[in-house]
Amino acid sequence: METERVPVLIVGAGLAGLASAVFLARRGVGVLLVERHSGTSVFPRAVGQNQRTMELLGFGGVAGEVPTVGPDAAKFRVRVAGSLRGPAFREEVSDPDTGDRGVLSPAGLGTAGQHELEPLLRRHAETLGATLRFDTELVSVDQDDDGVTAVLRDHDGRVRRVRADYLVAADGNRSGVREALGVDRHGPGSLGHNISIIFDADLADLVDPTQPTLHVLHTAHTAGVFVTVDHTRDRHLLTVDYDPATESPAAFTTDRCRDLIRSITDSPGLHPRIRAVRPWEMAAAVADRFRVGRVLLAGDAAKVTPPSGGFGGNTAIGDAYDLAWKLAAVLDTTAGPALLDTYDTERRPIADRVVAEVLRLLAARGPDTTADSGQTSDRHRALELTLGFRYRSTAVRIDDTDPADSEDPYHPTGRPGFRAPHIWLHHNDEKLSTIDLFGRDFVLLTGPDNHPWATAAATATARLGLPLTTHTIDTPPARTEFLTRYGLTTTGATLVRPDGIIAWRTPGTPEDPTRTLHDTLTTILAR
Repeated sequence: METERVPVLIVGAGLAGLASAVFLARRGVGVLLVERHSGTSVFPRAVGQNQRTMELLGFGGVAGEVPTVGPDAAKFRVRVAGSLRGPAFREEVSDPDTGDRGVLSPAGLGTAGQHELEPLLRRHAETLGATLRFDTELVSVDQDDDGVTAVLRDHDGRVRRVRADYLVAADGNRSGVREALGVDRHGPGSLGHNISIIFDADLADLVDPTQPTLHVLHTAHTAGVFVTVDHTRDRHLLTVDYDPATESPAAFTTDRCRDLIRSITDSPGLHPRIRAVRPWEMAAAVADRFRVGRVLLAGDAAKVTPPSGGFGGNTAIGDAYDLAWKLAAVLDTTAGPALLDTYDTERRPIADRVVAEVLRLLAARGPDTTADSGQTSDRHRALELTLGFRYRSTAVRIDDTDPADSEDPYHPTGRPGFRAPHIWLHHNDEKLSTIDLFGRDFVLLTGPDNHPWATAAATATARLGLPLTTHTIDTPPARTEFLTRYGLTTTGATLVRPDGIIAWRTPGTPEDPTRTLHDTLTTILAR
Protein backbone atom coordinates (compact mmCIF):
# COMPACT_ATOMS: atom_id res chain seq x y z
CA MET A 1 0.00 0.00 0.00
CA GLU A 2 1.44 3.35 -1.03
CA THR A 3 1.66 6.10 1.55
CA GLU A 4 0.45 9.62 0.79
CA ARG A 5 2.22 12.37 2.71
CA VAL A 6 0.70 15.64 3.88
CA PRO A 7 1.56 18.18 6.58
CA VAL A 8 -1.92 18.20 8.16
CA LEU A 9 -4.72 15.64 7.94
CA ILE A 10 -8.15 16.88 9.03
CA VAL A 11 -10.89 14.38 9.85
CA GLY A 12 -14.38 15.86 9.57
CA ALA A 13 -15.94 18.50 7.33
CA GLY A 14 -18.10 20.35 9.81
CA LEU A 15 -17.46 23.96 10.73
CA ALA A 16 -14.30 23.19 12.72
CA GLY A 17 -12.77 20.97 10.04
CA LEU A 18 -13.57 23.19 7.08
CA ALA A 19 -12.52 26.37 8.91
CA SER A 20 -9.25 24.69 9.89
CA ALA A 21 -8.66 23.81 6.24
CA VAL A 22 -9.26 27.42 5.19
CA PHE A 23 -7.08 28.96 7.89
CA LEU A 24 -4.23 26.49 7.34
CA ALA A 25 -4.31 26.64 3.55
CA ARG A 26 -4.33 30.44 3.70
CA ARG A 27 -1.02 30.18 5.55
CA GLY A 28 0.42 27.92 2.90
CA VAL A 29 0.10 24.68 4.86
CA GLY A 30 -0.69 21.54 2.87
CA VAL A 31 -4.01 20.07 3.98
CA LEU A 32 -5.94 16.88 3.30
CA LEU A 33 -9.47 16.82 4.73
CA VAL A 34 -11.57 13.64 4.75
CA GLU A 35 -15.28 13.35 5.52
CA ARG A 36 -17.34 10.16 5.66
CA HIS A 37 -20.50 11.85 4.39
CA SER A 38 -21.04 12.71 0.74
CA GLY A 39 -21.25 16.46 1.26
CA THR A 40 -21.72 19.31 3.69
CA SER A 41 -24.69 19.66 6.03
CA VAL A 42 -28.15 20.42 4.64
CA PHE A 43 -29.46 21.37 8.10
CA PRO A 44 -29.13 24.92 9.50
CA ARG A 45 -28.04 23.72 12.95
CA ALA A 46 -25.50 26.32 14.13
CA VAL A 47 -27.06 29.60 12.97
CA GLY A 48 -25.40 32.98 13.40
CA GLN A 49 -21.87 34.28 13.77
CA ASN A 50 -20.87 36.60 16.59
CA GLN A 51 -18.49 39.50 16.07
CA ARG A 52 -15.41 37.58 17.17
CA THR A 53 -16.20 34.80 14.70
CA MET A 54 -16.71 37.35 11.93
CA GLU A 55 -13.31 38.85 12.75
CA LEU A 56 -11.70 35.42 12.43
CA LEU A 57 -13.55 34.71 9.19
CA GLY A 58 -12.30 38.10 8.02
CA PHE A 59 -8.73 37.04 8.79
CA GLY A 60 -9.43 33.98 6.63
CA GLY A 61 -10.80 36.01 3.72
CA VAL A 62 -14.31 34.57 4.10
CA ALA A 63 -16.34 37.14 6.04
CA GLY A 64 -17.19 39.26 3.00
CA GLU A 65 -19.41 36.48 1.68
CA VAL A 66 -21.21 35.72 4.94
CA PRO A 67 -24.69 37.31 5.08
CA THR A 68 -24.92 39.92 7.81
CA VAL A 69 -27.56 42.11 9.31
CA GLY A 70 -27.82 45.80 10.09
CA PRO A 71 -27.99 47.57 13.45
CA ASP A 72 -31.38 46.06 14.31
CA ALA A 73 -30.06 42.56 13.67
CA ALA A 74 -28.87 42.25 17.23
CA LYS A 75 -32.53 42.30 18.33
CA PHE A 76 -33.00 38.55 18.21
CA ARG A 77 -36.19 37.40 19.91
CA VAL A 78 -36.88 34.28 21.95
CA ARG A 79 -40.58 33.55 22.37
CA VAL A 80 -41.95 30.89 24.76
CA ALA A 81 -45.54 29.91 23.99
CA GLY A 82 -48.08 27.08 23.84
CA SER A 83 -48.04 27.07 20.04
CA LEU A 84 -46.88 29.24 17.18
CA ARG A 85 -50.33 30.82 17.00
CA GLY A 86 -50.95 31.05 20.75
CA PRO A 87 -50.10 33.83 23.22
CA ALA A 88 -46.58 34.05 24.58
CA PHE A 89 -45.76 32.94 28.10
CA ARG A 90 -42.58 34.97 27.93
CA GLU A 91 -40.57 36.94 25.37
CA GLU A 92 -36.96 38.05 25.37
CA VAL A 93 -35.44 40.50 22.92
CA SER A 94 -31.67 40.71 22.80
CA ASP A 95 -29.77 43.99 22.78
CA PRO A 96 -32.64 46.48 22.52
CA ASP A 97 -30.75 49.30 24.23
CA THR A 98 -27.50 48.03 25.73
CA GLY A 99 -24.88 49.85 23.73
CA ASP A 100 -23.58 50.08 20.20
CA ARG A 101 -21.83 46.89 19.12
CA GLY A 102 -20.02 49.01 16.53
CA VAL A 103 -17.74 50.32 19.27
CA LEU A 104 -16.66 46.75 20.01
CA SER A 105 -15.65 45.60 16.55
CA PRO A 106 -15.74 46.63 12.90
CA ALA A 107 -17.34 43.26 12.19
CA GLY A 108 -21.08 42.82 12.04
CA LEU A 109 -23.16 39.87 13.11
CA GLY A 110 -23.38 37.00 10.63
CA THR A 111 -26.68 35.27 9.93
CA ALA A 112 -25.51 32.19 8.04
CA GLY A 113 -26.74 28.76 9.01
CA GLN A 114 -24.33 25.86 9.06
CA HIS A 115 -25.83 24.67 5.77
CA GLU A 116 -24.79 28.01 4.22
CA LEU A 117 -21.41 28.51 5.89
CA GLU A 118 -20.03 25.03 5.29
CA PRO A 119 -20.27 25.19 1.46
CA LEU A 120 -18.67 28.65 1.58
CA LEU A 121 -15.78 27.37 3.67
CA ARG A 122 -15.45 24.34 1.41
CA ARG A 123 -15.15 26.52 -1.68
CA HIS A 124 -12.54 28.76 -0.07
CA ALA A 125 -10.52 25.80 1.18
CA GLU A 126 -10.42 24.22 -2.27
CA THR A 127 -9.57 27.55 -3.91
CA LEU A 128 -6.66 27.95 -1.49
CA GLY A 129 -5.29 24.54 -2.46
CA ALA A 130 -6.59 22.23 0.27
CA THR A 131 -7.57 18.72 -0.82
CA LEU A 132 -11.04 17.66 0.33
CA ARG A 133 -12.29 14.09 -0.01
CA PHE A 134 -15.87 13.28 0.86
CA ASP A 135 -17.28 9.74 1.09
CA THR A 136 -14.01 8.85 2.81
CA GLU A 137 -13.82 7.43 6.32
CA LEU A 138 -11.01 7.04 8.78
CA VAL A 139 -10.37 3.36 9.49
CA SER A 140 -7.49 3.65 11.94
CA VAL A 141 -4.98 6.12 13.28
CA ASP A 142 -1.62 5.67 14.98
CA GLN A 143 1.01 8.20 15.97
CA ASP A 144 4.65 8.24 16.93
CA ASP A 145 7.17 10.93 17.77
CA ASP A 146 7.49 12.01 14.14
CA GLY A 147 3.94 11.97 12.82
CA VAL A 148 0.55 10.33 12.41
CA THR A 149 -0.35 7.37 10.19
CA ALA A 150 -3.98 7.05 9.13
CA VAL A 151 -5.74 4.40 7.07
CA LEU A 152 -8.63 5.70 4.97
CA ARG A 153 -11.38 3.97 3.01
CA ASP A 154 -13.44 5.64 0.27
CA HIS A 155 -16.99 4.83 -0.90
CA ASP A 156 -15.68 2.28 -3.40
CA GLY A 157 -13.95 0.35 -0.63
CA ARG A 158 -10.50 1.43 -1.75
CA VAL A 159 -8.06 1.67 1.16
CA ARG A 160 -5.11 4.03 1.31
CA ARG A 161 -2.59 5.13 3.91
CA VAL A 162 -1.74 8.74 4.78
CA ARG A 163 1.24 9.96 6.74
CA ALA A 164 0.80 13.42 8.28
CA ASP A 165 2.85 15.60 10.56
CA TYR A 166 -0.29 16.44 12.54
CA LEU A 167 -3.94 15.40 12.62
CA VAL A 168 -6.90 17.64 13.45
CA ALA A 169 -9.79 15.57 14.79
CA ALA A 170 -12.95 17.50 13.90
CA ASP A 171 -15.14 14.42 13.61
CA GLY A 172 -17.96 15.47 15.90
CA ASN A 173 -19.56 14.61 19.21
CA ARG A 174 -19.00 10.87 18.76
CA SER A 175 -15.42 11.40 17.59
CA GLY A 176 -13.80 8.12 16.66
CA VAL A 177 -10.38 9.72 16.90
CA ARG A 178 -11.01 10.92 20.45
CA GLU A 179 -12.24 7.49 21.47
CA ALA A 180 -9.27 5.77 19.80
CA LEU A 181 -6.93 8.01 21.80
CA GLY A 182 -8.71 7.15 25.04
CA VAL A 183 -9.56 10.75 25.88
CA ASP A 184 -12.33 10.97 28.47
CA ARG A 185 -14.83 13.79 28.75
CA HIS A 186 -16.34 15.66 31.68
CA GLY A 187 -19.78 17.22 31.93
CA PRO A 188 -23.33 15.89 32.04
CA GLY A 189 -23.06 14.08 28.70
CA SER A 190 -26.27 13.18 26.90
CA LEU A 191 -29.20 15.52 27.59
CA GLY A 192 -31.71 13.93 25.26
CA HIS A 193 -32.40 12.92 21.69
CA ASN A 194 -34.07 15.05 19.06
CA ILE A 195 -35.57 14.96 15.60
CA SER A 196 -35.13 18.01 13.36
CA ILE A 197 -37.52 18.50 10.47
CA ILE A 198 -36.90 20.93 7.62
CA PHE A 199 -40.11 21.77 5.80
CA ASP A 200 -41.67 24.27 3.44
CA ALA A 201 -45.01 25.86 4.27
CA ASP A 202 -46.73 29.20 3.85
CA LEU A 203 -46.78 30.66 7.35
CA ALA A 204 -46.74 34.30 6.30
CA ASP A 205 -49.49 35.12 8.79
CA LEU A 206 -47.40 33.77 11.68
CA VAL A 207 -43.75 34.60 10.98
CA ASP A 208 -41.79 37.66 9.98
CA PRO A 209 -38.44 36.86 8.32
CA THR A 210 -37.19 40.36 9.11
CA GLN A 211 -37.55 39.63 12.85
CA PRO A 212 -35.35 36.65 13.75
CA THR A 213 -37.26 34.66 16.35
CA LEU A 214 -36.67 31.39 18.14
CA HIS A 215 -40.01 29.92 19.21
CA VAL A 216 -39.89 27.57 22.21
CA LEU A 217 -43.27 25.86 22.05
CA HIS A 218 -45.04 23.67 24.60
CA THR A 219 -48.30 22.10 23.40
CA ALA A 220 -50.46 19.67 25.35
CA HIS A 221 -48.86 16.74 23.52
CA THR A 222 -45.31 17.75 22.62
CA ALA A 223 -42.61 20.37 22.97
CA GLY A 224 -40.49 21.77 20.22
CA VAL A 225 -38.34 24.58 18.95
CA PHE A 226 -39.36 26.34 15.74
CA VAL A 227 -37.42 28.81 13.62
CA THR A 228 -37.77 30.20 10.11
CA VAL A 229 -34.59 29.70 8.07
CA ASP A 230 -32.95 30.84 4.85
CA HIS A 231 -34.29 34.40 5.27
CA THR A 232 -37.69 33.46 3.79
CA ARG A 233 -41.27 33.06 4.96
CA ASP A 234 -41.58 29.56 3.58
CA ARG A 235 -38.73 27.40 4.92
CA HIS A 236 -38.76 26.38 8.54
CA LEU A 237 -37.06 24.08 11.03
CA LEU A 238 -38.89 22.22 13.78
CA THR A 239 -37.02 20.26 16.42
CA VAL A 240 -38.79 17.89 18.83
CA ASP A 241 -37.45 15.40 21.33
CA TYR A 242 -37.90 11.64 21.29
CA ASP A 243 -36.92 8.67 23.44
CA PRO A 244 -34.71 6.17 21.59
CA ALA A 245 -35.64 3.55 24.19
CA THR A 246 -39.24 3.50 22.99
CA GLU A 247 -39.07 4.61 19.36
CA SER A 248 -36.64 5.02 16.50
CA PRO A 249 -36.05 7.85 14.03
CA ALA A 250 -37.77 5.68 11.42
CA ALA A 251 -41.02 6.23 13.32
CA PHE A 252 -40.98 9.86 12.20
CA THR A 253 -42.64 9.23 8.89
CA THR A 254 -43.72 12.00 6.55
CA ASP A 255 -47.29 11.80 7.85
CA ARG A 256 -46.20 11.94 11.46
CA CYS A 257 -43.92 14.91 10.80
CA ARG A 258 -46.80 16.73 9.13
CA ASP A 259 -49.03 16.07 12.13
CA LEU A 260 -46.36 17.42 14.49
CA ILE A 261 -46.01 20.57 12.40
CA ARG A 262 -49.77 21.14 12.34
CA SER A 263 -49.96 20.68 16.10
CA ILE A 264 -47.06 22.92 17.03
CA THR A 265 -48.13 25.67 14.64
CA ASP A 266 -51.81 25.27 15.59
CA SER A 267 -52.61 25.09 11.86
CA PRO A 268 -54.76 21.96 11.25
CA GLY A 269 -55.26 22.73 7.57
CA LEU A 270 -51.56 23.20 6.80
CA HIS A 271 -49.94 21.04 4.09
CA PRO A 272 -46.18 21.22 4.78
CA ARG A 273 -43.66 19.78 2.37
CA ILE A 274 -41.11 17.73 4.29
CA ARG A 275 -37.63 18.25 2.89
CA ALA A 276 -35.41 16.40 5.37
CA VAL A 277 -35.56 14.66 8.75
CA ARG A 278 -32.51 14.21 10.97
CA PRO A 279 -32.04 12.59 14.38
CA TRP A 280 -29.41 14.02 16.71
CA GLU A 281 -28.31 13.88 20.32
CA MET A 282 -28.25 16.92 22.58
CA ALA A 283 -25.20 16.71 24.79
CA ALA A 284 -22.87 18.79 26.92
CA ALA A 285 -19.34 17.57 27.47
CA VAL A 286 -15.73 18.74 27.24
CA ALA A 287 -12.74 16.55 26.43
CA ASP A 288 -10.21 16.26 29.24
CA ARG A 289 -7.44 17.01 26.75
CA PHE A 290 -7.50 18.93 23.48
CA ARG A 291 -4.02 17.77 22.48
CA VAL A 292 -2.65 14.25 22.50
CA GLY A 293 0.80 14.19 20.96
CA ARG A 294 0.38 15.11 17.31
CA VAL A 295 -3.42 15.02 17.39
CA LEU A 296 -5.53 18.09 18.16
CA LEU A 297 -9.26 17.89 18.94
CA ALA A 298 -11.48 20.67 17.58
CA GLY A 299 -15.15 21.58 17.40
CA ASP A 300 -17.64 19.03 18.75
CA ALA A 301 -14.88 16.44 19.08
CA ALA A 302 -13.37 18.70 21.75
CA LYS A 303 -16.52 20.19 23.22
CA VAL A 304 -20.22 19.70 22.53
CA THR A 305 -23.03 21.94 23.78
CA PRO A 306 -26.77 22.28 23.30
CA PRO A 307 -27.71 24.90 20.71
CA SER A 308 -28.89 27.54 23.22
CA GLY A 309 -26.97 30.78 22.76
CA GLY A 310 -25.44 29.77 19.44
CA PHE A 311 -22.04 29.11 21.00
CA GLY A 312 -21.26 25.74 19.40
CA GLY A 313 -20.45 26.79 15.85
CA ASN A 314 -18.76 29.99 16.96
CA THR A 315 -16.40 28.24 19.36
CA ALA A 316 -15.66 25.62 16.68
CA ILE A 317 -14.34 28.37 14.42
CA GLY A 318 -12.41 29.82 17.37
CA ASP A 319 -10.78 26.42 17.88
CA ALA A 320 -9.90 26.25 14.19
CA TYR A 321 -8.17 29.63 14.10
CA ASP A 322 -6.20 29.03 17.28
CA LEU A 323 -4.84 25.68 16.16
CA ALA A 324 -4.24 26.85 12.58
CA TRP A 325 -1.88 29.74 13.30
CA LYS A 326 -0.01 27.67 15.86
CA LEU A 327 0.30 24.62 13.60
CA ALA A 328 1.54 26.83 10.77
CA ALA A 329 4.16 28.41 13.05
CA VAL A 330 5.38 25.02 14.25
CA LEU A 331 5.47 23.51 10.77
CA ASP A 332 7.58 26.34 9.35
CA THR A 333 9.82 26.20 12.47
CA THR A 334 8.94 29.74 13.49
CA ALA A 335 7.77 28.20 16.77
CA GLY A 336 8.71 25.17 18.81
CA PRO A 337 6.32 22.19 19.14
CA ALA A 338 5.49 23.19 22.73
CA LEU A 339 3.45 26.09 21.33
CA LEU A 340 0.78 23.51 20.51
CA ASP A 341 0.34 22.81 24.23
CA THR A 342 -1.16 26.28 24.51
CA TYR A 343 -4.01 25.23 22.23
CA ASP A 344 -5.25 23.06 25.10
CA THR A 345 -4.50 25.53 27.88
CA GLU A 346 -6.25 28.36 26.04
CA ARG A 347 -9.22 26.72 24.37
CA ARG A 348 -10.28 24.15 26.97
CA PRO A 349 -11.12 26.72 29.69
CA ILE A 350 -13.19 28.60 27.10
CA ALA A 351 -15.04 25.36 26.34
CA ASP A 352 -15.75 24.77 30.04
CA ARG A 353 -17.17 28.28 30.42
CA VAL A 354 -19.27 27.96 27.27
CA VAL A 355 -20.79 24.65 28.36
CA ALA A 356 -21.63 26.06 31.80
CA GLU A 357 -23.29 29.11 30.25
CA VAL A 358 -25.28 27.09 27.73
CA LEU A 359 -26.57 24.77 30.45
CA ARG A 360 -27.68 27.81 32.42
CA LEU A 361 -29.47 29.22 29.38
CA LEU A 362 -31.09 25.86 28.65
CA ALA A 363 -32.48 25.65 32.17
CA ALA A 364 -34.13 29.05 31.69
CA ARG A 365 -35.98 28.05 28.51
CA GLY A 366 -39.07 26.63 30.17
CA PRO A 367 -42.78 27.59 30.11
CA ASP A 368 -42.62 29.31 33.52
CA THR A 369 -44.40 32.62 32.97
CA THR A 370 -42.99 34.23 36.12
CA ALA A 371 -39.32 33.42 35.67
CA ASP A 372 -36.88 36.31 35.60
CA SER A 373 -35.20 36.02 32.22
CA GLY A 374 -32.20 38.12 33.26
CA GLN A 375 -31.82 39.47 29.72
CA THR A 376 -29.25 42.14 30.57
CA SER A 377 -26.99 39.75 32.46
CA ASP A 378 -27.41 37.15 29.69
CA ARG A 379 -26.19 39.64 27.10
CA HIS A 380 -23.32 40.76 29.29
CA ARG A 381 -22.16 37.19 29.86
CA ALA A 382 -22.38 36.44 26.15
CA LEU A 383 -20.27 39.48 25.25
CA GLU A 384 -17.67 38.58 27.85
CA LEU A 385 -17.49 35.04 26.48
CA THR A 386 -17.10 36.17 22.88
CA LEU A 387 -15.14 39.43 23.09
CA GLY A 388 -14.01 39.78 26.70
CA PHE A 389 -12.41 36.39 27.38
CA ARG A 390 -8.82 36.03 28.55
CA TYR A 391 -6.26 33.43 27.55
CA ARG A 392 -3.72 32.27 30.12
CA SER A 393 -0.83 30.27 28.72
CA THR A 394 2.86 30.46 27.92
CA ALA A 395 1.87 32.13 24.62
CA VAL A 396 0.94 35.30 26.51
CA ARG A 397 2.95 37.29 29.06
CA ILE A 398 0.49 38.21 31.79
CA ASP A 399 1.58 41.44 33.51
CA ASP A 400 -0.92 41.60 36.40
CA THR A 401 -2.30 39.48 39.25
CA ASP A 402 -5.99 39.84 38.39
CA PRO A 403 -7.52 36.32 38.52
CA ALA A 404 -10.57 37.27 36.44
CA ASP A 405 -10.98 35.29 33.22
CA SER A 406 -12.95 38.00 31.43
CA GLU A 407 -13.55 41.73 31.25
CA ASP A 408 -16.25 44.06 29.98
CA PRO A 409 -15.44 44.51 26.26
CA TYR A 410 -17.02 47.96 26.38
CA HIS A 411 -14.19 48.94 28.77
CA PRO A 412 -11.10 47.07 27.54
CA THR A 413 -7.83 47.30 29.43
CA GLY A 414 -5.35 46.23 26.75
CA ARG A 415 -3.81 43.64 29.05
CA PRO A 416 -2.05 40.54 27.70
CA GLY A 417 -4.34 37.58 27.16
CA PHE A 418 -7.29 39.72 26.11
CA ARG A 419 -8.41 40.50 22.57
CA ALA A 420 -6.78 43.65 21.22
CA PRO A 421 -9.36 46.47 21.40
CA HIS A 422 -11.00 47.86 18.29
CA ILE A 423 -10.21 51.51 17.53
CA TRP A 424 -11.06 53.39 14.35
CA LEU A 425 -8.00 54.74 12.51
CA HIS A 426 -7.51 56.93 9.47
CA HIS A 427 -4.64 56.32 7.07
CA ASN A 428 -4.27 57.98 3.66
CA ASP A 429 -7.92 59.07 3.79
CA GLU A 430 -8.95 55.48 4.47
CA LYS A 431 -10.91 54.46 7.56
CA LEU A 432 -9.83 51.18 9.09
CA SER A 433 -9.84 49.42 12.43
CA THR A 434 -6.98 48.19 14.52
CA ILE A 435 -8.59 44.76 13.95
CA ASP A 436 -7.81 45.16 10.24
CA LEU A 437 -4.10 45.21 11.11
CA PHE A 438 -4.19 41.68 12.52
CA GLY A 439 -4.78 38.19 11.21
CA ARG A 440 -1.58 37.24 9.45
CA ASP A 441 1.65 37.82 11.38
CA PHE A 442 2.63 39.16 14.76
CA VAL A 443 2.03 42.91 14.97
CA LEU A 444 3.80 45.45 17.17
CA LEU A 445 1.67 48.52 17.94
CA THR A 446 3.57 51.50 19.29
CA GLY A 447 2.87 54.96 20.55
CA PRO A 448 4.03 58.07 18.68
CA ASP A 449 7.58 57.89 20.15
CA ASN A 450 8.42 54.63 18.40
CA HIS A 451 12.08 55.11 17.41
CA PRO A 452 13.56 52.32 19.58
CA TRP A 453 10.76 49.94 18.64
CA ALA A 454 11.37 50.15 14.90
CA THR A 455 14.95 49.02 15.49
CA ALA A 456 13.89 46.35 17.98
CA ALA A 457 11.34 44.89 15.57
CA ALA A 458 13.78 44.82 12.67
CA THR A 459 16.38 43.06 14.81
CA ALA A 460 13.88 40.48 16.09
CA THR A 461 12.73 39.76 12.55
CA ALA A 462 16.29 39.20 11.39
CA ARG A 463 17.35 37.04 14.34
CA LEU A 464 14.23 34.89 14.61
CA GLY A 465 13.20 34.70 10.97
CA LEU A 466 9.79 35.87 12.11
CA PRO A 467 7.51 38.17 10.11
CA LEU A 468 6.72 41.08 12.41
CA THR A 469 4.85 44.18 11.28
CA THR A 470 5.11 47.45 13.19
CA HIS A 471 2.41 50.12 13.22
CA THR A 472 2.73 53.47 14.95
CA ILE A 473 -0.54 55.03 16.12
CA ASP A 474 0.30 58.73 16.08
CA THR A 475 -2.61 60.63 14.53
CA PRO A 476 -5.28 62.36 16.63
CA PRO A 477 -7.82 61.55 17.89
CA ALA A 478 -7.00 57.84 17.54
CA ARG A 479 -3.69 58.35 19.34
CA THR A 480 -5.31 59.29 22.64
CA GLU A 481 -7.88 56.52 22.45
CA PHE A 482 -5.19 54.01 21.53
CA LEU A 483 -2.93 54.89 24.47
CA THR A 484 -5.90 54.76 26.85
CA ARG A 485 -7.45 51.51 25.64
CA TYR A 486 -4.13 49.73 25.29
CA GLY A 487 -2.72 51.00 28.59
CA LEU A 488 0.39 52.61 27.09
CA THR A 489 2.41 55.80 27.29
CA THR A 490 3.75 57.47 24.16
CA THR A 491 6.88 55.30 24.37
CA GLY A 492 5.15 51.98 25.04
CA ALA A 493 4.36 49.04 22.78
CA THR A 494 1.90 46.15 22.50
CA LEU A 495 2.62 42.84 20.77
CA VAL A 496 -0.44 41.28 19.12
CA ARG A 497 -0.59 37.65 18.00
CA PRO A 498 -1.89 36.53 14.59
CA ASP A 499 -5.28 35.83 16.21
CA GLY A 500 -5.66 39.39 17.49
CA ILE A 501 -4.86 38.47 21.10
CA ILE A 502 -2.46 40.69 23.03
CA ALA A 503 0.65 38.63 23.72
CA TRP A 504 2.64 41.20 25.68
CA ARG A 505 2.88 44.90 26.40
CA THR A 506 5.15 47.39 28.04
CA PRO A 507 3.59 50.73 29.04
CA GLY A 508 6.90 52.51 28.42
CA THR A 509 10.28 51.79 26.85
CA PRO A 510 12.35 49.20 28.78
CA GLU A 511 16.08 49.65 29.28
CA ASP A 512 16.91 47.38 26.33
CA PRO A 513 13.88 47.21 24.01
CA THR A 514 15.66 45.05 21.43
CA ARG A 515 16.58 42.34 23.91
CA THR A 516 13.22 42.57 25.66
CA LEU A 517 11.26 42.07 22.45
CA HIS A 518 13.54 39.26 21.29
CA ASP A 519 13.25 37.39 24.60
CA THR A 520 9.49 37.91 24.70
CA LEU A 521 8.97 36.43 21.24
CA THR A 522 11.29 33.54 22.04
CA THR A 523 9.25 32.66 25.12
CA ILE A 524 5.86 33.06 23.46
CA LEU A 525 6.86 30.89 20.50
CA ALA A 526 8.47 28.19 22.67
CA ARG A 527 11.76 28.60 20.82
